[in-house]
Order: sequence, then C-alpha cells, then structure tokens
Amino acid sequence: MKPEDIQITDWLRILLGEVPWSFLIEVVIRVLFIFFILIFSMRVMGKRMAAQLTRMEMASLVSMAAAIGVPMADPTRGLLPIVIIAVVVIGVQYIVSLRSANDTNFESTILDDMDIIVKDGVLNLNNMEKTRLTRERLFAELRSEEIGNLGRAERVYIEANGSFTVYTFKHPRPGLSIIPRWDSEFFEEQSLAKDAFACCSCGDVVMAQERPVLPCARCSSKDWAQAVCA
Repeated sequence: MKPEDIQITDWLRILLGEVPWSFLIEVVIRVLFIFFILIFSMRVMGKRMAAQLTRMEMASLVSMAAAIGVPMADPTRGLLPIVIIAVVVIGVQYIVSLRSANDTNFESTILDDMDIIVKDGVLNLNNMEKTRLTRERLFAELRSEEIGNLGRAERVYIEANGSFTVYTFKHPRPGLSIIPRWDSEFFEEQSLAKDAFACCSCGDVVMAQERPVLPCARCSSKDWAQAVCA
C-alpha cells in the first residue's frame, strides 16, 4: 500500500483492511475451525494442559498459539498447515511424556526437577539462587498458606512446574517473621520468642540472651531480628 493511499478518515479500510465484507463470514469459519483444533489438541495431550503447565507443555501451547495467530485473520493463509502443526506438537508431546514415564533421568533433563527451598525453617539460599526465586515470592506463597514465620515450615519444595509444596511442623517453633514490617498492627500481634534470634537473610535461629554480633554460621549475614512464635 502506497503512503498516499492511507487516509485517517478511511473507516472502511480501518475496519476491514483490504478484504471484502464477505471475509467476515470466512473469519467465523476460521475461528471455529481453529477453536476445535485447539480443544482437540489439548484433549489429546491430556488433563495436564488444563492445570499448571510444565515447560514442555508451555512450549507446546505457545507453539500452537503462534501457529494459529496469522491464519485466523489472513485470507492468504490456509488452514491445512494448522492441522500439520497440531499433529507435530501432539506427537512430540506424546513421545516426551512416554519417555519421561519410563526414564526419570530423561524427565529431569527435559522437564527439570524439584528443589528444596526451605529445610527445617531455614532458607536454602543456593537453591533459591539456582531457581531465581526471590524471598518475597516465597514469603507470599507461605503467607497464602497462613504461615507467619519460617519456623513453621518443615519443608518447602519448588516443583518442576514452578508450583510450591509446603509441609509444616506439627508443633510451633520460633522463626523469622515473614509478615511485612509496614503492616505494624498485624506484625505486632505475633509473640516474640524469648532468647531466640533469627537471621534476616536465611532465617536460621540461634538461642541468645542478646542480639548476636557474630555473622550467621549459614550465610555470614550480620543482620538479626528477634524470632517470633506461631
């Protein structure tokens, strides 16, 4: 299209582009066809496609989305390539799923593996760095489980699909508060643990009558806060 052909008042071109009105009927047909292709593909790939996705499933979904975008509104593109792409994506997904079910090493290589983020109320900073997980993201997940301090968390796993699994101690333990300090009203409702201080970096708790001056034995941080009880 030449620059002189573009007019700001050309509403027909803005609404329809360079296609006739009859193409709108074709768009409806294209959308319905693609919709059923997607539903069928996700049905064949299994129930996991309706839950939180793994990396492989996310790649499959993105590939399908990229394949259908242009043919949906471009009259020069046919629908047969979409079918071929769907068959390829479903085939690869099926092969990977079948191989993963029989080979745990292959599954870990392709889909990744879980990591321990919290162990006995203490953050595993190395695993957090490896998984690029921030404290605030982790603390938000724990707060959603109604956990107010790290001492309650016996184990926190980050699964291969990015979800979290949390196990808590049966009996309350002192730990680092994960309630935001700016929420002073709620923060002050927590009971301070007597003679217990938590490292503000990793959450390790030491018993002392006064705030420690030595660095944390786990992470070398010198920032300490009085631990709180559940």
